[in-house]
Amino acid sequence: MPKKKKTKKLKKTKRAKNLKIKQALKTTEKKTSVPGQEDKPEIKKVKKQPTEKRVYNLKDFVVYPKHGVGKIIAVEKATIGEIDIQFYKILVEKEKLTLTVPINQQSKLRPISTINQINKCISILKTKPKIKRTMWSRRAQEYDQKINSGKIYELAEVVKDLNKNTDIIADQSYSERQLFEKAYDRLKSEFEAVLKVSPEEVQKKMDKALGRAKILEDAQ
Repeated sequence: MPKKKKTKKLKKTKRAKNLKIKQALKTTEKKTSVPGQEDKPEIKKVKKQPTEKRVYNLKDFVVYPKHGVGKIIAVEKATIGEIDIQFYKILVEKEKLTLTVPINQQSKLRPISTINQINKCISILKTKPKIKRTMWSRRAQEYDQKINSGKIYELAEVVKDLNKNTDIIADQSYSERQLFEKAYDRLKSEFEAVLKVSPEEVQKKMDKALGRAKILEDAQ
């Protein structure tokens, strides 16, 4: 009889040990990650940063690099392919051109310069021109890129470098004069918009900085 009791106790302890081993195995199975099963890393979608939009109002002056200074004459809406699009209508008086620029594609637009930037442009115009000794065709291409960059300091540099201090046509080639006039008019129109003075006043200010005013006075 006592032997039977011992065997029963042994069986119970063995069962208890087996249960503990099974439980331990289950926990280790849960901890170990099997590829393609429950412990997949969570993939979080990165949201795109919203593009910064500057809000322009009616009658605001803006600069579009390829055409220069323009004035916002309307803010309109249109539906294209079931999508509502808002856009600015910009009048460029110098070129007698009306541009349509979607508000979500306005990265090329920039506000007109500050008075401090205009003053810096005047100081650029007063400096000596830098003339490279490269072929004119290459220089003309560089000047044209600067004019269409929309950057006012680069525009001032072109005016300064192509300025001949004279109105005598023989002193400039046709293409030089064309580029000079294009850059000069672009810069002048931005001066007018910022300083809010007459075109004649702006011309006097620019010609004085370029040293053209003295030559014109001497000629008269």
